[in-house]
Amino acid sequence: MRKKLNGRVLAGLVILSVVLLVALLAPVLAPHDPYELGVPYLRPSAEHPLGTNDIGQDILSELIYGTRISLLIGVVSALAVTVVGTALGILSGYLGGWTDQIIMQVTNVAMALPSLPLTIILVAFLDASVWNIILAICITAWTSTARIIRSRVQQLKALPFIQIERTMGASGPYIMIRHILPNLGEIVFIRAVLSVGSAMLTEASLSFLGLGVIGQKSWGGILHYAFFRNGIINGSYWWYVPPILCISVSVLGFMLLSYYGEGPARGRGRKEEANAGN
Repeated sequence: MRKKLNGRVLAGLVILSVVLLVALLAPVLAPHDPYELGVPYLRPSAEHPLGTNDIGQDILSELIYGTRISLLIGVVSALAVTVVGTALGILSGYLGGWTDQIIMQVTNVAMALPSLPLTIILVAFLDASVWNIILAICITAWTSTARIIRSRVQQLKALPFIQIERTMGASGPYIMIRHILPNLGEIVFIRAVLSVGSAMLTEASLSFLGLGVIGQKSWGGILHYAFFRNGIINGSYWWYVPPILCISVSVLGFMLLSYYGEGPARGRGRKEEANAGN
């Protein structure tokens, strides 16, 4: 049965479509070069709708270009985290035995460590670059996906059609790719979408602490300079409020998108399962 898009999902799609368009059309939408210097601490005006920062750069242009870095880090990190977590979860849940024990022991140790402080340490010791930030996020963020996938795979492995395939001599890799993975689509999608929002929050936190890529615009970087250049103390709300709103709304968009499959469609599915059981 085709799943319908409920109101929350549609709202998420609208938000993320706007964010994506802003990132793609940044050179067209930005009123100024975000690196161009001018008069510092200008209040919002027709020429500078969000004013300027401490070195005279147009804050609206910074915000528009910052969408690219924040979205890039969020999406690429989420893809990597989802692939790694899904692969380890499938291997652990299907193979079991010593493979399951080793993967779960590593997962438990990784989950016991606080993710944000560990990410900060990793980024601090790596060279400042977008890809090193993505690497640090991936190292610390795959664990929950692996555990959730493992639990679902263990349920699927016990189903009759999987047992029949094994009895007929189908190999483990064939079963995992042909039968297990397609039945994980909804869980993988939800984990991937939520991982994007989580990665964007992590990137904003790192950039706010001064661990972002120097010279590249991001929403967390704008907050960093607004805080450490006395923008907050001086009451320059046009400097620090917009990036906070952009981060919050974007993460909300991904959270709303994760509701795909909820609502009436899932309710009907559960009712059909109950009727079939009777």
